[in-house]
Amino acid sequence: MLSERRLEVLRAIVQDYVGTEEPVGSKALTERHRLGVSPATVRNDMAALEDEGYIAQPHTSAGRIPTDKGYRLFVDKLAGVKPMTGPERRAIQNFLNGAVDLDDVVGRTVRLLAQLTRQVAVVQYPSLTRSTVRHVELLSLAPARLMLVLITDTGRVEQRMIDCPAPFGETSVADLRARLNSRVAGRRFADVPPLVQDLPDAFETDDRGTVATVLSTLLETLVEETEERLMIGGTANLTRFGHDFPLTIRPVLEALEEQVVLLKLLGEAGDSGMTVRIGHENAYEGLNSTSVVSVGYGSGDEAVAKLGVVGPTRMDYPGTMGAVRAVARYVGQILAES
Repeated sequence: MLSERRLEVLRAIVQDYVGTEEPVGSKALTERHRLGVSPATVRNDMAALEDEGYIAQPHTSAGRIPTDKGYRLFVDKLAGVKPMTGPERRAIQNFLNGAVDLDDVVGRTVRLLAQLTRQVAVVQYPSLTRSTVRHVELLSLAPARLMLVLITDTGRVEQRMIDCPAPFGETSVADLRARLNSRVAGRRFADVPPLVQDLPDAFETDDRGTVATVLSTLLETLVEETEERLMIGGTANLTRFGHDFPLTIRPVLEALEEQVVLLKLLGEAGDSGMTVRIGHENAYEGLNSTSVVSVGYGSGDEAVAKLGVVGPTRMDYPGTMGAVRAVARYVGQILAES
């Protein structure tokens, strides 16, 4: 266990390095921070931190920089989440409140996160596997053609055209719409199939083929939309950090193009807590020089998806964590009110 003084020295090194982009020396630390000890004592503390692997000397200068291990300890023990100011919170709320549909919410969230953090923003669409059915709309377009509209509690809207095996009257459409919603509204997707399997039996023989076709389309929609989607923005922000990546930002850019990689980085959607993965904690080699800060968002107590940012390990962790958490909270409120 590190002493409180050495923890303070580590905190000061991280803060100075993030702020100045320059390796930090003992003289600068004693001048900038009230550590209450001599430069010689600070040098001894820095030597101990280096021996423990929390800081390293990048080249032959007197300065030191944090390692992944040092950032990890900083995040776990030393960094509070920086709260957003009142004007910042109002700006977030006003920007997101103008969204007209789920795609707009996700698009605005990506742009906002990238602007607030000056990192790469990643937002996962609400997972349909964790969603519930808000409403099923059934519209007659022609005597033997229907449109099925599935609306989820997270604001996703899926539309399907259905060619019926026989004409299906308006009365039958209204009856099927009412029966469907009485059974599936408010229910999890996974719970729907057994709830509707006997519905054809409630209709006249001539209509049963159409009812079965509608149900088949509905169930296919519930299944096929389980593929996760995400949106990414602010990739150009990485160019500001070229010197933070050992050789080139190309491996980072290539990793960001892999949706499967990004979904794994964000983690399980049901985990709503804040997650910070630093450097080599990211299993994908191309992202070993980055950190990922993510958190779950949702319309209730359970997260339906994740959002977060990707940036260099030399990151303002308190500010980034605060921004990610605040944006997630507002997105959740919008989904709950939509």
